[in-house]
Amino acid sequence: MIDSKQIRVVIVDDHDMVRKGLGTYLKVQPDIRLVAEADNGEEALRICAQYHPDVVLMDLVMPKMGGAEATRQIRVQFPEVQVIALTSFQDKDLVQEMLRAGAIGYLLKNITGSELSDAIRSANRGRPTMSAEVTQELILNRHESVPGDDLTIREREVLALMVEGMSNPEIANRLIISRSTARAHVSHILSKLGVTNRSEAVVMALRKKLVS
Repeated sequence: MIDSKQIRVVIVDDHDMVRKGLGTYLKVQPDIRLVAEADNGEEALRICAQYHPDVVLMDLVMPKMGGAEATRQIRVQFPEVQVIALTSFQDKDLVQEMLRAGAIGYLLKNITGSELSDAIRSANRGRPTMSAEVTQELILNRHESVPGDDLTIREREVLALMVEGMSNPEIANRLIISRSTARAHVSHILSKLGVTNRSEAVVMALRKKLVS
């Protein structure tokens, strides 16, 4: 019998051994259920339509359709599905492309099993996760100036809670504001920082020390 509380996961990778290795680990996690696998982005879209997973683990370089385009289409067609990039590449351009496509996390394949399962749980709660090496890569290589001085005191408070990994409902509860107000603050923050999603905002906040 399927536990409705289990996090439904799809693995997308063109290497069979990678899928088998990840699948073997995920299958022993009591709160995570591997529902399907795909070896390219086109198949991932079909699987999302069929299985409606909670989280997709997405490789970047694959035949037919790569990870970034697949992520972009998944986020448009199935906005409730969270995508974690899981790859061997930490090039900043690839990271930024995946974040712009809508990925909530970017992990390298050298992470431990427990780190992966924790990232899946975080993604399911709407919380971004980045490998430490990826964050460092962005910090060291992204030098262009970024807006942020015009953030209000309240927006900086919200941004600090985003850095802590809080979702909009959690931010609303912490600051004793409505969820719609919290959502509006997050939208304004993304606009002022010139980013497209929470993950990019968190990375920028840490790199520019916008919050204490």
